[in-house]
Amino acid sequence: MPETVSAAAVPLLPPLAAQAERLIDLGVAELAGMSAAELRSFAEDAGPGDGSALLAVHPDRAPASVLAPLLRREGQPGFVVTDMTDVDRFEPHHAELPDAPVYLVRGLDRGDRMAAWSPEEALAALGKEGRTPLVLTEGIHWLLQRPEVLERNHCFMTIGSRLRKADGTLDARTPAIWISNGTGRDGRERRDAPKVGWCWWNNRHTWLGFGSATARRA
Repeated sequence: MPETVSAAAVPLLPPLAAQAERLIDLGVAELAGMSAAELRSFAEDAGPGDGSALLAVHPDRAPASVLAPLLRREGQPGFVVTDMTDVDRFEPHHAELPDAPVYLVRGLDRGDRMAAWSPEEALAALGKEGRTPLVLTEGIHWLLQRPEVLERNHCFMTIGSRLRKADGTLDARTPAIWISNGTGRDGRERRDAPKVGWCWWNNRHTWLGFGSATARRA
C-alpha cells in the first residue's frame, strides 16, 4: 500500500446537549420531522458525552442534500456538486446504522494516515482495525459540530455510503467532502466553500483521508 501520513489530532466534540442545540438552531430537527424536545431528550438520556461521541440524525430523516447547505467555512455555505443529483440514493455500505431517528457515532477519525490510498485499500484496512467507514451524512454532521475538521489538503472520503445500481452492482463513485477551489462548474463564488462530491472507487488522492468510527448506538 502507499506510504501513510501521520494523523492529526481530532478535536473534541461539544457536550451532547450542546450538539443537540446546534442541530436545533440549524433547523435539522425540524427538517427531520422531530421536535426540539425530542432531540433534547435524546441528548439528555445519552449523558453529557466525553468529547468522542457525535449526535447524528439518521439519513432517512435528514438526507445529505438537506444537510450539505448547512455547512459553513469562511462564511461560505456548503453545496453538493452538480453532477451528483442522486446523492440521497447512496446508502450505508459496510456501516450498520441503528434503527433509530437519532444515534451516536463514537471514535471519529479523519483517516489522514490513509491519504493516497484507494477506497478499496482503505476499506480493507479499516476492517482489520475494527473500524467502519463513515456514511456521508455522518461526515456532514461531524463538520456541522466541528467545521475546523475540514482543512485544505486534509479532507476525507465517506466510503460507508455507496450507490447500488439497478443491476445490483455498486456505482464506482464514492462520496467525499472537501473544499472547493471555485473552479469549473463550482463557480468562483464558491471558492473555499465546503463541497460534497465524489471520487472513483479505485483512485487515490493525496489530500483525502477516510472518515471512520469505532461504534454506533441508539
